[in-house]
Amino acid sequence: MKNNKNLRHIMAGGMFLLAMLLYVDRVCISVAKDNIAQELLLSDKQMGWVLSIFALGYALFQIPSGALADRYGPRIVLSGIVSIWSVLTAVTGYAWNYMSLIVVRFLFGAGEAGAFPGMSQVIYSWLPVKERGIVLGINFSGSRLGAAFALPLVAWLIEGYGWRTSFLILGGVGIIWAILWWIGFRNLPEDHPAISEEEVAYIQENRQKKVEAESTTALSFGALSRSKNLWSTSAQYFSSNFTFFFALTWLFPHLKEKYQLESLEAGVYAIAPFICGAIGNWLSGWLVDRLYAQKRWNASRRIPAIVGFLLASFGLLGSIFMTTPLGAVVMLSIAILGADMTLPPSWALCVDIGKDQSGTISGTMNMAGNVGSFLTALAFPYLTAWTGSVDMFFYTAAGLNLLAVFLWIGIKADRGLAY
Repeated sequence: MKNNKNLRHIMAGGMFLLAMLLYVDRVCISVAKDNIAQELLLSDKQMGWVLSIFALGYALFQIPSGALADRYGPRIVLSGIVSIWSVLTAVTGYAWNYMSLIVVRFLFGAGEAGAFPGMSQVIYSWLPVKERGIVLGINFSGSRLGAAFALPLVAWLIEGYGWRTSFLILGGVGIIWAILWWIGFRNLPEDHPAISEEEVAYIQENRQKKVEAESTTALSFGALSRSKNLWSTSAQYFSSNFTFFFALTWLFPHLKEKYQLESLEAGVYAIAPFICGAIGNWLSGWLVDRLYAQKRWNASRRIPAIVGFLLASFGLLGSIFMTTPLGAVVMLSIAILGADMTLPPSWALCVDIGKDQSGTISGTMNMAGNVGSFLTALAFPYLTAWTGSVDMFFYTAAGLNLLAVFLWIGIKADRGLAY
C-alpha cells in the first residue's frame, strides 16, 4: 500500500548510515597502526603504503563502479559492493605479513569504490534539485561522524579484543546494512511499493530534467577529455582529498607521536577535526541550496567551495606554528571544516553535469581525488623523512588548496559537460 510521503528522506537516511560505515571501516586501520606494525614488524614507510594502497584501489575502480551504478542501478550495486568490502574488512584481521596486508587493503579500496558514485545515482533519481545540497551535506557528514566515533570505539575494541577480532566485528556490521538496503530500496521512486503517489509526483516534477539532446548515455573518452568543467572539478577534488586523507590516515599517529599521547587520549583529540568536518558539510550543503534558491546556480557551487579551500589553507598553515596538541587540533579542525565544505558543491556539480550518467562523472572526479589520497598517505612519511620535519607536508597541502580556489572560479555548473 502506497502511504509514505517522505520516503526520499528515509533513503537519504540510509545513505547517511552508509557514509558512516564507509569511514568507520576506513579509519580503523589508522587506529590499529601501532598494533599491526608491532605484530607484523612494519616500518612507518611500509605502513604508509598500507594506508595509501587503499586509495589506489579506490581510485582505479571509481569509473568502472560508477558505470555499473549507471547501468544496473544503485540497488544491486550498493548492496553488492558493501557486502564485498565488508568481507574484506573482516579478512584484514587475517593478514599474516606485509604483502598479504597490501593485497587485502588494495582489494578493500576497490570494493569501496562504487559507494559514492552509486549514491550520486540515488540523488539524481530520488531528490529534487533544490534538495541536493543539504542531502549531500548530511551524507558526507555521516562519513565524518563515522570516522570521529570510530577513533575511540576502535581503540576500545582493540584494547579489549585485539585488532584482528575488531576487523571481524566491523565486517559483520556492513553485511547487515547491505541486506537492509536490498530489501528496502528501489532504483526509481515510482517503482517503490511503499511510496505515496503525492511524493512520486513531487519528485518527478522537481528533479533535474533529462534533455534527450544532451543525454550522456553515449559518453566517450573524447567528450570527457574536452570538458573544462570535468577537468577542473577533478583537479580541485585532488586538493580536497589530499587534505582530508591526512586526517583519515596520519592524524591519529601524528598526534600520538608528536605530543606523546596515549591511544585513547589521541583518539579523543582526533575526534574534533571530524566533527568540524561534519559541521562543514552541513554548512556548505545549506549554503548550496540557499544560493540555488536565489537562482544563482553557478554561485551555489563556487562560493561554498572557494570559502572552504581558503579555510583549509589557513588551518594547515596555522597548525605548523602550534606547540600543544590542543592548538594543533584547533587549527587542523579549521582545515578539515574547510576541506569538507568543498564536498557538497563538488558532488552536486557532478550530478548537475552528469545527469543520468552522474555515477560515471562522479566516479571520474572521485578517481582524481583519491589519487590525492594515495599520495597523501605516502607524502606525509616520506616528506617527513627527507626534511626531518612535518612542516613541508602542511605547506604542500596548503598550496594545493589555494590552487583549487582558482580552479573553481572557472567552473560553470549550468554549462554541463559541453563546457
